[in-house]
Amino acid sequence: MAITYEPIANITLTDASSSIVFGSIPNTWTDLRVVLVNKGGTAGCRLQFNSDTATNYSTISLIGTGSSAASARATSGDRISLEYYGMDASIPSMYTADIFSYAGSTYKTVLGTAAEDFNGSGSTSVRVGLWRSTAAITGLRLFTVGTAFQSGTTATLIGIKAA
Repeated sequence: MAITYEPIANITLTDASSSIVFGSIPNTWTDLRVVLVNKGGTAGCRLQFNSDTATNYSTISLIGTGSSAASARATSGDRISLEYYGMDASIPSMYTADIFSYAGSTYKTVLGTAAEDFNGSGSTSVRVGLWRSTAAITGLRLFTVGTAFQSGTTATLIGIKAA
Protein backbone atom coordinates (compact mmCIF):
# COMPACT_ATOMS: atom_id res chain seq x y z
CA MET A 1 0.00 0.00 0.00
CA ALA A 2 1.42 3.37 -1.01
CA ILE A 3 0.87 6.37 1.20
CA THR A 4 1.14 9.89 -0.20
CA TYR A 5 1.43 13.17 1.64
CA GLU A 6 0.14 16.28 -0.13
CA PRO A 7 0.53 19.81 1.26
CA ILE A 8 -2.90 21.43 1.37
CA ALA A 9 -2.06 24.82 2.90
CA ASN A 10 0.77 26.59 4.68
CA ILE A 11 0.37 29.68 6.86
CA THR A 12 3.29 31.78 8.11
CA LEU A 13 2.32 34.56 10.49
CA THR A 14 3.67 38.02 9.70
CA ASP A 15 2.12 39.45 12.89
CA ALA A 16 1.22 37.96 16.26
CA SER A 17 -2.12 36.14 16.27
CA SER A 18 -4.10 34.16 18.83
CA SER A 19 -5.37 31.71 16.21
CA ILE A 20 -4.57 30.03 12.90
CA VAL A 21 -7.51 28.73 10.88
CA PHE A 22 -7.66 26.27 7.99
CA GLY A 23 -11.08 26.37 6.33
CA SER A 24 -12.87 24.72 3.41
CA ILE A 25 -11.00 21.43 3.78
CA PRO A 26 -12.24 19.07 1.04
CA ASN A 27 -12.82 15.34 1.67
CA THR A 28 -10.10 14.38 -0.84
CA TRP A 29 -7.74 12.55 1.54
CA THR A 30 -7.97 9.69 4.01
CA ASP A 31 -6.37 11.50 6.98
CA LEU A 32 -4.92 14.91 7.84
CA ARG A 33 -1.73 16.05 9.53
CA VAL A 34 -1.16 19.48 11.05
CA VAL A 35 2.38 20.63 11.84
CA LEU A 36 2.90 23.80 13.89
CA VAL A 37 6.32 25.33 14.53
CA ASN A 38 5.84 28.08 17.06
CA LYS A 39 8.38 30.92 17.17
CA GLY A 40 7.59 32.15 20.68
CA GLY A 41 4.87 33.18 23.05
CA THR A 42 4.09 31.63 26.40
CA ALA A 43 0.62 30.17 25.92
CA GLY A 44 -0.36 26.65 25.06
CA CYS A 45 -1.57 25.36 21.71
CA ARG A 46 -5.14 24.08 21.36
CA LEU A 47 -7.15 22.51 18.52
CA GLN A 48 -10.84 22.72 17.59
CA PHE A 49 -12.81 21.45 14.59
CA ASN A 50 -15.59 23.07 12.53
CA SER A 51 -15.94 26.03 14.96
CA ASP A 52 -17.19 23.60 17.65
CA THR A 53 -16.60 25.22 21.05
CA ALA A 54 -18.94 22.87 22.97
CA THR A 55 -17.65 20.25 25.41
CA ASN A 56 -17.25 17.51 22.79
CA TYR A 57 -13.51 16.84 23.19
CA SER A 58 -11.49 14.41 25.34
CA THR A 59 -7.72 13.94 25.67
CA ILE A 60 -5.38 11.41 27.29
CA SER A 61 -1.72 12.47 27.59
CA LEU A 62 1.66 10.93 28.42
CA ILE A 63 4.37 13.44 29.30
CA GLY A 64 8.12 13.22 29.91
CA THR A 65 10.25 16.08 31.21
CA GLY A 66 13.66 14.42 31.43
CA SER A 67 13.35 14.17 35.19
CA SER A 68 9.79 12.90 35.60
CA ALA A 69 6.90 11.31 33.78
CA ALA A 70 3.21 12.01 34.11
CA SER A 71 -0.13 11.26 32.57
CA ALA A 72 -3.28 13.33 32.35
CA ARG A 73 -6.85 12.96 31.21
CA ALA A 74 -9.42 15.57 30.26
CA THR A 75 -13.01 14.75 29.38
CA SER A 76 -15.84 16.97 28.21
CA GLY A 77 -13.43 19.74 27.20
CA ASP A 78 -13.95 22.45 24.62
CA ARG A 79 -10.68 21.65 22.77
CA ILE A 80 -7.81 19.21 22.38
CA SER A 81 -4.66 20.57 24.02
CA LEU A 82 -1.48 19.84 22.10
CA GLU A 83 1.02 20.87 24.80
CA TYR A 84 1.94 20.13 28.37
CA TYR A 85 3.96 23.08 29.67
CA GLY A 86 3.02 25.64 27.08
CA MET A 87 5.31 27.47 24.75
CA ASP A 88 8.52 29.30 25.57
CA ALA A 89 8.81 33.00 24.77
CA SER A 90 12.09 32.64 22.87
CA ILE A 91 12.67 28.98 21.93
CA PRO A 92 10.70 27.40 19.06
CA SER A 93 8.46 24.45 19.85
CA MET A 94 6.87 21.91 17.52
CA TYR A 95 3.44 20.30 17.58
CA THR A 96 1.81 17.73 15.29
CA ALA A 97 -1.71 16.40 15.10
CA ASP A 98 -2.67 13.40 12.96
CA ILE A 99 -6.42 13.38 12.37
CA PHE A 100 -7.73 9.99 11.26
CA SER A 101 -10.72 9.42 8.95
CA TYR A 102 -11.53 13.13 9.10
CA ALA A 103 -14.23 12.92 6.41
CA GLY A 104 -15.90 9.79 7.80
CA SER A 105 -19.17 9.54 9.72
CA THR A 106 -17.68 8.30 13.01
CA TYR A 107 -16.14 10.16 15.97
CA LYS A 108 -12.76 11.68 15.04
CA THR A 109 -9.51 10.57 16.71
CA VAL A 110 -6.32 12.61 16.91
CA LEU A 111 -2.76 11.55 17.73
CA GLY A 112 -0.82 14.61 18.87
CA THR A 113 2.82 15.17 19.74
CA ALA A 114 4.62 18.09 21.34
CA ALA A 115 8.32 18.92 21.59
CA GLU A 116 8.94 21.85 23.93
CA ASP A 117 12.59 22.51 24.67
CA PHE A 118 13.09 25.32 27.15
CA ASN A 119 16.89 25.34 26.78
CA GLY A 120 17.54 22.40 29.08
CA SER A 121 14.09 21.90 30.51
CA GLY A 122 10.72 21.47 28.87
CA SER A 123 8.91 18.33 27.82
CA THR A 124 7.91 15.93 25.14
CA SER A 125 4.45 14.49 25.09
CA VAL A 126 2.06 12.36 23.13
CA ARG A 127 -1.69 12.53 23.41
CA VAL A 128 -4.75 10.86 22.00
CA GLY A 129 -7.71 13.14 21.43
CA LEU A 130 -11.32 12.45 20.55
CA TRP A 131 -13.85 14.80 18.98
CA ARG A 132 -17.29 13.40 19.67
CA SER A 133 -18.92 14.37 16.39
CA THR A 134 -19.82 12.38 13.30
CA ALA A 135 -19.57 15.44 11.03
CA ALA A 136 -16.80 15.55 8.44
CA ILE A 137 -14.02 17.97 9.40
CA THR A 138 -14.14 20.91 7.00
CA GLY A 139 -12.21 23.39 9.12
CA LEU A 140 -9.79 23.42 12.01
CA ARG A 141 -8.48 26.08 14.33
CA LEU A 142 -5.19 26.17 16.23
CA PHE A 143 -5.35 28.73 19.02
CA THR A 144 -3.68 29.93 22.18
CA VAL A 145 -4.94 30.87 25.59
CA GLY A 146 -2.87 33.81 26.80
CA THR A 147 0.00 35.12 24.68
CA ALA A 148 -0.45 34.90 20.91
CA PHE A 149 1.53 32.91 18.39
CA GLN A 150 4.38 35.19 17.33
CA SER A 151 5.41 36.43 13.91
CA GLY A 152 7.29 33.68 12.03
CA THR A 153 5.16 30.85 13.42
CA THR A 154 4.25 28.38 10.66
CA ALA A 155 1.36 25.95 10.39
CA THR A 156 1.07 23.39 7.61
CA LEU A 157 -1.95 21.26 6.77
CA ILE A 158 -1.12 18.02 4.96
CA GLY A 159 -3.48 15.53 3.32
CA ILE A 160 -2.63 11.84 3.67
CA LYS A 161 -3.93 9.33 1.16
CA ALA A 162 -3.58 5.56 1.35
CA ALA A 163 -3.71 4.04 -2.13
